[in-house]
Amino acid sequence: MADYDLEARLKQIREVIFRSVPPEARLTKVEFEGPNIALYCEKPQALLADESIVRSMAKQIKTRIIVRTDPSQLMPQEDAEKLIRETLGDDIGLESIIFNEDEGEVMIVAKKYGPLGGPSSPLLKEIAQKTGWRPLFIRAPPIKSATLKGILSLMNNEGDYRKDFLREVGQSIHRPLIYKNNYVTVRALGGFQEVGRSSILVETASSKVLLDCGVKPGAVNRLDEFPRLDAIDFDLDELDAVIISHAHLDHMGFLPYLFKYGYRGPVYMTRPTMELMALLQSDYMDITEKGGEKPPYGVNDYKKALLHTIPLEYGEVVDISPDVKATLYNAGHILGSAITHLHIGEGEHNIVYTGDFKYADTRLLQRAETDFPRVETLIMESTYGAKNDIMVPREEAERQFIEAVRVTLEHGGRVLIPVLSVGRAQELMVILAQAFNDRALPKTKVHMEGLLYETTALHMAHPEVLSRDLRDSIYYDENPFMHENFDMHLRIEDRQKLAKGEPCIIMAPAGMLTGGPALDYLKYMVEDEKNSIIFTSYQAEGTLGRKIAKGANEIQLEDEAGQEKTFKVLMKVIPIEGLSGHSDRRELVQFVERLRMRPKTIIVNHGEPRKIDDLASYLRFRLHVNAFGLEVMDAIRVY
Repeated sequence: MADYDLEARLKQIREVIFRSVPPEARLTKVEFEGPNIALYCEKPQALLADESIVRSMAKQIKTRIIVRTDPSQLMPQEDAEKLIRETLGDDIGLESIIFNEDEGEVMIVAKKYGPLGGPSSPLLKEIAQKTGWRPLFIRAPPIKSATLKGILSLMNNEGDYRKDFLREVGQSIHRPLIYKNNYVTVRALGGFQEVGRSSILVETASSKVLLDCGVKPGAVNRLDEFPRLDAIDFDLDELDAVIISHAHLDHMGFLPYLFKYGYRGPVYMTRPTMELMALLQSDYMDITEKGGEKPPYGVNDYKKALLHTIPLEYGEVVDISPDVKATLYNAGHILGSAITHLHIGEGEHNIVYTGDFKYADTRLLQRAETDFPRVETLIMESTYGAKNDIMVPREEAERQFIEAVRVTLEHGGRVLIPVLSVGRAQELMVILAQAFNDRALPKTKVHMEGLLYETTALHMAHPEVLSRDLRDSIYYDENPFMHENFDMHLRIEDRQKLAKGEPCIIMAPAGMLTGGPALDYLKYMVEDEKNSIIFTSYQAEGTLGRKIAKGANEIQLEDEAGQEKTFKVLMKVIPIEGLSGHSDRRELVQFVERLRMRPKTIIVNHGEPRKIDDLASYLRFRLHVNAFGLEVMDAIRVY
């Protein structure tokens, strides 16, 4: 990239800005900041008073603009903190005020909005005008989150590195196009004809974008466990961007590996996904080591991935390369999950990648978005894509779940629910809390293991992206996650006692029984016919969960001495399919039918081969579109 070309682009941007910014704002500096342009002013109030000025500039330069106060004009931190406390009062449960000098931001960490009313409160604008600091409200969950604290500390300690990184990203995004005639190819690196290791490379004449970078639970060898990055014929530093759809390991578990081997570009995702990812990747390294294997990356690689993450809001349009714009939309799958829309060139081609999505409202989340401006190529999941993958109505699934729990408890048994730490666990917590309140279940302790404490804290930190009913419950202190029957303070030495003690409910990862504390509980409970195991999420081929759900009479587990032992499956095995965070066959088809425009091409992935073929065949017949699956390492030109 020639410095001259970059300077020419920056000169063009500056001309628009200096022509538009009122003199009284006293503009001092214009610089790239990731996908945005940052304006530093001695008197930003003069510019922010008329929001149409910023909107007009952003439209002209086709880039989002952030207005910051020139560092020389920032109110001293001690005075600013005093003013913030006086302005907000005691009603918000203020926990801490953290200043970020490098970006001129002040993070206000509090338990509730109180007089603010919401994240766009006039009080926050008042604080910005009076102090010069740009306030960011961060909701502190009712229970402490070590993950949130760790991320804030990392970002603050590495402020200079982060600032340099964002400047380099901006320069890369605004480099001149070399090739005007575009093409678009899609290369399958993982998650095709299978569930796991999702990864897709989208390549144009000028850009390379990676969609997801996951691992495969239950893989029998390393070649099948990770994406086939060996299929790409360029260095990792040639990647323009990585976009992560959501924080399940099969979509983001391999991301730090890219940084281990030289990638230093941006990673885009929602903020909840960033926080959950940090927690789950750290846990993945720990579990891999405890299993006697070496993790594919280390702590420094995982931290580097975090430092290179640029969180986006739903609906926020950003440039991620010279010819690609990205927008994330709610996917309804888990907290922070996103459908990715890629706008390529001047509208020559548009790709929508669903990741995992749920096209129905749940207790936890609103259903997936379908209102995309344009879509010529759709890449969609098919976890439940077969003809007979029709789930019972959600109300019936909840009734079946509560009934299975009730019967087990009344017969003196204990209920084991293997759960993914993110998504199903919190959905079930809301259902159980309602059942306790309605007296549909006897008063019983629900013991939660593993990462459930931390992941639930992160859900409570982001009520604004939860379902409307759940969001309002949290806002008005009727938080179902804090129900008195829930116990999230367990020790390893408690497991055998709980598994053989009084009737109770135990929720523990891993959801597919591929590891985690659920295996400990299973060996203590599996040979007691009074007990039940309830599966509420997808069980991938090759996992222990799949084996038990399919009716295995015996299983192999480690005993107390760490030796392989055969256990008889005497406990009741109860699969409940209507509570999944994935769309069933009917919802998958409805999603496509309700898109604003009919795609020309539909690439079906994230499913077993039979389900992919079944769904693709039906879409071809029903909608008369070119629908098909790919094999891992296949590539296809879509434009």
